[in-house]
Amino acid sequence: MDSLLDFTGKVATITGVASGFGKLLAEDLGSRGCSLVIGDINLEGLKATEQSLIDKGVSVKALQTDVSQEQDIKNMTNTAMAQFGRIDMAINNAGVAHTPMPSHELDEQIFDTQMNVNVKSIMFGMKYQIPAMLSQGGGHILNVSSLAGLGAAPKGGAYSAAKHAVIGLSKTAAVEYAKHGVRVNTICPFYSPTAILDVDGYNTEESRAFLAKGCPMKRLADPQEVVNTMVLMLSPGNSYMTGQSIAVDGGVTAF
Repeated sequence: MDSLLDFTGKVATITGVASGFGKLLAEDLGSRGCSLVIGDINLEGLKATEQSLIDKGVSVKALQTDVSQEQDIKNMTNTAMAQFGRIDMAINNAGVAHTPMPSHELDEQIFDTQMNVNVKSIMFGMKYQIPAMLSQGGGHILNVSSLAGLGAAPKGGAYSAAKHAVIGLSKTAAVEYAKHGVRVNTICPFYSPTAILDVDGYNTEESRAFLAKGCPMKRLADPQEVVNTMVLMLSPGNSYMTGQSIAVDGGVTAF
C-alpha cells in the first residue's frame, strides 16, 4: 500500500457513522489498517456499521453517542485511550440540518438544535481529543463543516451559523496547538445526498435537482467523493496542513 494512504497502526475516532460520510470513512480507514472507535446516536445503524467493519477484520469499538452531550463525547475519547492507547485522528462528523426557511421564521428550538448538535459536538470533541493528543506528542482533528460555513446559505440561516462556528473553533484551535503537533482542519462539502438532507425541503428529487443547479458541475457531491478528500486530508503525509477549511464543492466557490 502507498505510504501516503497507509493507516496501519493508526487509531481514529469518528462520530456520525450510521450512514453517509462517517460510515464510508470508517470503512475506508479500516480497510487501510486503522483501528476505530465509532459513535452515533442511531444505535441500529451504529451496530450495522460496527458489524460490517468486524466482518472485514477491522479492530473497532462502537459506542452509542449523543454528540450534544459532553459525557458521551468524553466517553469516546476515554474508550479510545483505554482500548488502543492513543488517538491519532479524531473526525467530528455528526451533524444535522433544518427545514429550509427564511431567517425571520427561525425559532429558538431550531437554533438550539443546530448549536447543540453541530457546534457542541466540535467544542466537546476537541476539549477531550486535544489533551489526549498532547499527551502523545500530536495528532490530527478533522471537523466537518459545510459550504454553508464559508458563505451564505439562503433559507439555512441557523445551519449556516452553526457551520461558521465550526470553522471558527477549528481555526482557533489550530493556531493554539500547532506548535504542539496537534493539527486541526475542516472540510466544507457542497450538498450531498446523505441522511442530513432527509428533512422537508431537501428530500425530494425536485428539490435536490434545484440545489444541483447552483453548482458549476450541475450535480450534488457523491458521498464517496467527499470521503476521498477526507482520506487525503488525513493522510500521514499531509503533515503541514493546519487551520484550513477545504471546500469540496464542484466549483461553487470559484464564482
